[in-house]
Amino acid sequence: MKKVFVVGGGPAGMMAALAAAMMGKEVSIFERNNILGKKLLVTGNGRCNITNFADKEKFFENIPGNSKFLYSAFSKFSNKDLIEFLNKNGLKTKIERGLRVFPVSDKSIEVRDFFVNMLRKYGVKVNYNCRVNDIIVKNKQVKGISVGESVLNCDSVVLATGGVSYPTTGSTGDGYKIAKKLGHTIVEPFPSLVPIVTYENVRELMGLTLKNVKVSVFFGKKLIREELGEMLFTHFGLSGPVILTLSRFLHDYLGKGEVVIKIDLKPELTIEKLEERVLRDFNKYQNRNLKNALEDLLPHSLILYVIKRANIHPDKKVREITRSERKSLVTNLKNLTFKVKDLRPIREAIVTGGGVSIKEINPSTMESKIIKGLFFAGEIIDVDGLTGGFNLQIAFSTGYVAGINA
Repeated sequence: MKKVFVVGGGPAGMMAALAAAMMGKEVSIFERNNILGKKLLVTGNGRCNITNFADKEKFFENIPGNSKFLYSAFSKFSNKDLIEFLNKNGLKTKIERGLRVFPVSDKSIEVRDFFVNMLRKYGVKVNYNCRVNDIIVKNKQVKGISVGESVLNCDSVVLATGGVSYPTTGSTGDGYKIAKKLGHTIVEPFPSLVPIVTYENVRELMGLTLKNVKVSVFFGKKLIREELGEMLFTHFGLSGPVILTLSRFLHDYLGKGEVVIKIDLKPELTIEKLEERVLRDFNKYQNRNLKNALEDLLPHSLILYVIKRANIHPDKKVREITRSERKSLVTNLKNLTFKVKDLRPIREAIVTGGGVSIKEINPSTMESKIIKGLFFAGEIIDVDGLTGGFNLQIAFSTGYVAGINA
């Protein structure tokens, strides 16, 4: 019986181990934590956004990092295949806004326990608190692994150790070091989905969530990307779903010139329509101070900030507001601008970009082109997606393919 070792017990590792075991192989997982799926438990704010129900074309539009590499794996184990597999084996799912797929229970622990129980059912041995030091190779062929003082023999190894984001869950880059030692090229890891630090002080807005806003990112005059949806302010800058998505596209521009974020607070209104709306409010509240005349238009905690950015005194009577001041106010409502200082550290990123070069991995099997019997799965590979369940699907698809071929 073929002996397969899986290094890492996250979603990719568990899927790889399960797929291999279902093929009749003798499988062992080596997990550095005392539980499996530690990172899985915190995904989707503890609800676990398992995958996305988008069709194939739309799905790959949401994989900015080397999507073509994923074609083969996705065709063998797609989002629909995953959902069918989960449902058939007792984990019920539901589809929500943006085609995001969650467990009906809204509990990520149920997803983790599903995989733990399936691994037990198929006889996978799980070794907890085990940190793999090296993979033993002879004549370009995997022979085993080194764990502590021991060397354990096997026929193949699936390396599924994740990236370097959320290091408290065990993702500390160990897999990169092991792969590099075996001759693999590591594309420099970078934070893929991460909050953005601004030069402007936004502490007074901390905790404020904005819904249905349009956020655009510019490098000089070049529009990099824009997104419509939800964002929030933090003590250091900007976060929330739209910001995390946009952050993925800033990596290549930071440090090369000015990167600016513009927020359209009223994307459903043209500038002309917004001016009409502001005029109506000004007529309605002409005897009020400006700071008390915008509550029909903006969240209370944002009013003073926008007024200051428009360079108008907040205690100025509405009836005294000049035409140029009104124009300035409308401009800020449509283009509230922030200069990007940096991205938050990679340890705070939801996903790590970069990793083992796809040029050195067979996309049909996930096997190394350098070392026979060495397979890769999940975030360790230089493939990454946007928010919405795409990254977990990458983990499950690559894990499945690695498992059946290991």
